[in-house]
Amino acid sequence: MKMRRPRTLLGMVLMGLAFVTVPLLVAIGNAGIKLGQLATESEIVLADSATAALQNERLAKLVSSMERNALSYVTIKDLPDSATSSNNLLASYAADEKDFEESVSQMRVLPSDQPIRDQLTRLSTISKDVHRVLLTGSATERAIAERFGMLTDATRAVATGMRATTNARLETLQENTRSAQQQLLWLTAALVPGTLVLVGLFLLLVGRPLRQIDRAIRELGEGDFGHPITVSGPHDIETLGRQLEWLRHRLKESTDEKNKFLRHMSHELKTPLANIREGTELLLDGSVGQLDLQQQEVTSILRDNGVKLQRLIENLLTFSAWQTHTAALELAEFELKPMVFTVLSQHRLALSNKKIKLQLAISAITVHADEGKLKLVLENLLSNAIKFTASGGTINVSAGMQGSDLVMDVSDNGPGVHPEDSNRIFEAFYQGRRPQGGPVGGTGIGLSVVAECVQAHGGAVELVQNGEPGAHFRVRLPLRRAGDKRLRAVANA
Repeated sequence: MKMRRPRTLLGMVLMGLAFVTVPLLVAIGNAGIKLGQLATESEIVLADSATAALQNERLAKLVSSMERNALSYVTIKDLPDSATSSNNLLASYAADEKDFEESVSQMRVLPSDQPIRDQLTRLSTISKDVHRVLLTGSATERAIAERFGMLTDATRAVATGMRATTNARLETLQENTRSAQQQLLWLTAALVPGTLVLVGLFLLLVGRPLRQIDRAIRELGEGDFGHPITVSGPHDIETLGRQLEWLRHRLKESTDEKNKFLRHMSHELKTPLANIREGTELLLDGSVGQLDLQQQEVTSILRDNGVKLQRLIENLLTFSAWQTHTAALELAEFELKPMVFTVLSQHRLALSNKKIKLQLAISAITVHADEGKLKLVLENLLSNAIKFTASGGTINVSAGMQGSDLVMDVSDNGPGVHPEDSNRIFEAFYQGRRPQGGPVGGTGIGLSVVAECVQAHGGAVELVQNGEPGAHFRVRLPLRRAGDKRLRAVANA
């Protein structure tokens, strides 16, 4: 009959405990029985040994008393006026003989071999023969001495034989004890690997689904909803796996809906925003009439805030595209310095209003990359630096080659990044503990978009911890040549 595997984790745990503990309980029970038998046998051996020693001592005393009474009787039985004394001696001999026979009977019930039993029979025969000779009146001192000599020898032979029997039984008991110890050792030696095998099998059956659940939870935590969750194992763990799969579907649907909402809203906002920016540009160009200084200042503010709003929308669109894996790089060769100055010109009003000084170190090099994405990276880093830099502060922007990599640095002398935020600042929608400057708060996706764009180019962005005040971001991009199709394929992946 095929044994069915437990359907629940609890059942599997109980089965594992049963497989481990039942052999152990059997071994303990067997050891208890063996020890009980050995204890009982040792008690019997000790009791028999004590009985044998006591009876041997009693036999020796009785033989001595019987010999003394018999010899005295033979000596005085023919003397005048000795009838009473002779009868008393016979009575004493008879009493000693009765006790002698009782001791011999007790010795017979003790474990012994055939020679000892023969000697016990001989003791009984000799004592009765002496009594018979005394009663017939034909006993002589010599005959009595000879018979008691044989009786003494037989008594010593019985004592020696009983001691030998006791020693043999003790040796047998010791041998049984050693045998029981060896059996327990062998059983323990057999249980240890068997238990280890059972534990390993149990860990395999339970550990595998637990690892599957751990991997599934880790993927969900990292936002990877593309891999179906399948957990095989006990029924309750499989149920948990199905619940995680249901959660994955819900999270995926929620993420898709969020990205869809971001795309739709961003696109809906771009059209009126484009009209607003076009209108402000027409006003600044004087196409609809000349503006006075105050009107130009207000229009410039409208234009700059329109640019900020456009950048926020572009961040949302870029973030949504990366989340849905629909974004692709449009690689082309362009001059780095003009691109950097274009980005700086879009922030000239904000820089002027806060009287921020710019320190530039831009190399004149040609870059093969996605110009729009690289411009978005620099815009976000520069906007972030302007936001957190106090009036009269300084922002450093540098770009150049280090080995085979393009390195861009943007740093400021503002409050910097809180130490507890350094590991999370590139997460989407995460805003640090530092208070944000400016009248409009950020969305928390600027730096995440920077990270996405840089990683799409095969590069990396990091927060440089150099002990100086302010925040220092460094972008490192590998060089790409126009004819390098392999690198182009990597960038488009």
